[in-house]
Amino acid sequence: MTKKEIVKRYLLLVISLFFSALGVAITKHGELGVSPISSVANIMSYQFSSLSLGVWLMIWNGILILGQILLLRSRFQLIQLLQIPISLLFGFFTDFGTWCVSRIPIDFYPEKLLCIIIGVIVLGFGVSLSVIANVIMNSGEAFVKAVSDCLHKNFGDVKIAFDISCVLLAVLLSLLFFHFSIVGIREGTVISAFCTGIVVKFFTNHLKHPLTNLLCSENK
Repeated sequence: MTKKEIVKRYLLLVISLFFSALGVAITKHGELGVSPISSVANIMSYQFSSLSLGVWLMIWNGILILGQILLLRSRFQLIQLLQIPISLLFGFFTDFGTWCVSRIPIDFYPEKLLCIIIGVIVLGFGVSLSVIANVIMNSGEAFVKAVSDCLHKNFGDVKIAFDISCVLLAVLLSLLFFHFSIVGIREGTVISAFCTGIVVKFFTNHLKHPLTNLLCSENK
């Protein structure tokens, strides 16, 4: 892989982070829940509102990076520390996206549901770009890979268990913080859990060939 291709791939990764974060922000604006991996940070942002969702996502991703280090130890590759600036950038983009969509009125349930659908599509588009970029995994996916490697389990199975665990943890935190009420976890979380992968697969299938050609092409 040439230096020029590496630069292109990391540029595509940054673009993917922007769209993924924007998708999270749009979904959050719908007030029907967020994706499973963001649900813990979402609950924390409700309880400790002095810190934004973006900042809580930075903290949550930092915990996942620390988890990888503890699991892999000497097998943890130093290049994976690039997850740290990636996580910070993702958090910043999330707050920027939240600010961008904050003025959009959503007074009725169909509007909120539409927000969820649009958010999932934008999130899936962003994730597909990161898949095509194929450089550094986000901290959530990298944590799942670390667990699957240590346990010698299928990545997909561990991913499902991880997403369920995130939602369960968010539910427990909600019950603890909000007097046994479930806050921030609703049908939007379920829609995101079931549909994001489908959207990612759709965009990846349609964009992988042209974008890979663009990434691998050399300027004459």
